[in-house]
Amino acid sequence: MLAALPLMIVPLIAYNLVLIGLFGGGVSGLGLTVISLSMMSGATWTMSLGDLLIVVSLVLLFIEVLKATRTGPWSVIDHMFSLLVFVAFLVEFLLVRDAATQVFFILMVIAFVDVIAGFSVSIRSAGRDVSIGL
Repeated sequence: MLAALPLMIVPLIAYNLVLIGLFGGGVSGLGLTVISLSMMSGATWTMSLGDLLIVVSLVLLFIEVLKATRTGPWSVIDHMFSLLVFVAFLVEFLLVRDAATQVFFILMVIAFVDVIAGFSVSIRSAGRDVSIGL
């Protein structure tokens, strides 16, 4: 059952925790610098909390695509939960003022790609599993 839990719920929860002030203090908390490195060129590279959320989401998207290659009874449930997470992203983006940011929009697009990729990979792999015997 735990394998059917969509990983894209992690960025959704993390973003909402930032909004309520647990990690950074509202929407302005997304701009907090998480890491700052001096490059050999002399430039300074910084990563904000919002950027970190996007990077973590992309890594989770990769894992979700790998999970989509599994066939079994939980794969359909996993795809349905992924669709519900995307709908939660969409509803929050449309209805919550603090969710109307570029970071949240990118997270929502990543959740959408998760849904589309999951269904596409599952349909493609299920088509290969079907064998017609004579």
